Parts: sequence; C-alpha cells; structure tokens
Amino acid sequence: MQHVLVLNASYEPLNVCSLRRAHVLVFKGKAEVVEELDRPLCSAESRFSWPHVIRLLTYVRVPRMVQRKISRRALFARDGWRCVYCGTASGRLTLDHVIPRSRGGGSVWENVVTSCAPCNLRKGNRLPHEIHMELPHPPRPPAPVLFIRLATPKIPQRWERYLGAYTAATSTVPVPAAA
Repeated sequence: MQHVLVLNASYEPLNVCSLRRAHVLVFKGKAEVVEELDRPLCSAESRFSWPHVIRLLTYVRVPRMVQRKISRRALFARDGWRCVYCGTASGRLTLDHVIPRSRGGGSVWENVVTSCAPCNLRKGNRLPHEIHMELPHPPRPPAPVLFIRLATPKIPQRWERYLGAYTAATSTVPVPAAA
C-alpha cells in the first residue's frame, strides 16, 4: 500500500494515510499536495498529481491529553529497543511498570519502561530506588513521529525533512521491520 505523509497546516507531521485517502482530501479541497511523485495518478478521464506529502489547509488541534494506547512495539521503540536499567539490547525485552501495579501504578506512558527479563525479575514488586536501580530519565509519552515511523515500514527519504525536527523527542534508533 502506498503511504502518504499528512502534515498539519503548520507543517507538523500528524500521521500517514493511504493514497486514496490523500487524493480524496486534496480533491475535496481539504489538503494541498506539498510533495508529489514523478508519475501521475490516472483515472479513466483525468490525470492528477500523485501525492507523497500533503498538508491540511485548516489547522487541526491535536489534544495532547489524549494519549495513544501503549503497545510493546511502540514502548520498545520509544526506549531505543534496549533495557532502561542496564542498557542491554540483547535478550528478551519486557514491559516494566516503574511503580508496580500492585502498588497503585497505572499502565500509562509515564509509568512503563522497557526492561530486559533479568532486570524485570530483579526489580519485581519494588520501586527502582529500593534496589538501587536508576532510570536515566523519567518515562514520558512518545512524540507522534514515533507512530508515523512505526506505521510505515520504510520512511521515504523525502519525508525526513518534515519528520526531522520532531525526531529529537523520539528515539533515533531505527525501528526493526519485524518487531
């Protein structure tokens, strides 16, 4: 499936959509083509530009309080596919609640981290400081760009200039294709 990058009116990356959805948004006058591919999009009677990056014409307020659902793949990508406690990238990665659920910790982005199985087992039902484990930084929700990178198997080079400014808030480690 051909993916098209969708930008807000402010050029902030929002998501990716199908070629068909992008064409409908452009055709209805809700978006404009910012980047197009060299080949045309043809119907029986017409030729259109083949959108590669589109920009919405009206600004869409994205509520920051609405958090995306936690998935292991998104969590591991946020944390660079390595254990936050020991830094290992080998072995089996697991999801760890910084404040254990049995102690009232929730399953929210600010309370979950990537942990290797040995560190998770060592931590168990305790807080990290209770067993002298440290978090390098407090966990936080990932930037929307992370989800764009996860949704598209290979990021086209022409998208990088739109995603680049927002990548600093996410992991710069490439996302494995078969994770």
